Amino acid sequence: MTNEHPWNYLMDMDGVLVREEHLVPGADSLIAELREKGTPFMVLTNNSIYTPRDLRARLLRIGLDIPEGSIWTSALATAQFLETQRPGGSAFVVGESGLTTALHNIGYVLTESDPDYVVLGETRTYSFEAITRAIRLVEGGARFIATNPDEKGPSREGSLPATGAVAALIEKATGRAPYYVGKPNPLMMRSALRRLGAHSENTLMIGDRMDTDVCSGLEAGLQTILVLSGISKSETADLFPYRPTKVIGSVADLVGNTEDPFDTKKDDSTATA
Repeated sequence: MTNEHPWNYLMDMDGVLVREEHLVPGADSLIAELREKGTPFMVLTNNSIYTPRDLRARLLRIGLDIPEGSIWTSALATAQFLETQRPGGSAFVVGESGLTTALHNIGYVLTESDPDYVVLGETRTYSFEAITRAIRLVEGGARFIATNPDEKGPSREGSLPATGAVAALIEKATGRAPYYVGKPNPLMMRSALRRLGAHSENTLMIGDRMDTDVCSGLEAGLQTILVLSGISKSETADLFPYRPTKVIGSVADLVGNTEDPFDTKKDDSTATA
């Protein structure tokens, strides 16, 4: 079946649509336009703490109306990956409801006794006992999976250690590196494309980070748009050996132009030369 829409949209959440629990100006208008036109889109996040239902409720509170089915997390991508690798398997999980729910939904058994996998995700309460148990299970032969490689995350008080930092601790203790499913692994993009029923040739990725969003988008064969409303800025983006298809100030620049976001006739004063 041919997609009647010229573009499908994948977009990162933090730094693109929201920033520190606040709406990025124009994000609500962009989502409203995509929904009004029936344009297929998926919002991606490397954060594995929350279920799509939880995230939808959190986004609604700040004015973003995003359907539950249009949210794709690293927890969901990890569950989909494990389902293809070892259907009906078992796992010891260090993480929160977003990850445990995703694994339960594919029929996985969560256990501390001889699991097929140790699966590490995001949590605000990393337990020394749980990390120690994970180390011993990996030493005992459990395969080591992590939802995403982000080493730190933001909070009102400052940086917090994230999945990548704790994964490094387990790797150092065991000598076993994890397989990361989330961005910048293009597997995250490809799993979202399958969920959307879209093809890479007419899908674009909008992100605020060159090292995760743009990199994984490029490796998955997508057109990429870097927004300057988050982590990467024009001067830092220029240091990378690859470039996005387009650079814009924020998603507000796409409002009214979603059917042809690469229209060169529209002034793009924020783009780098």
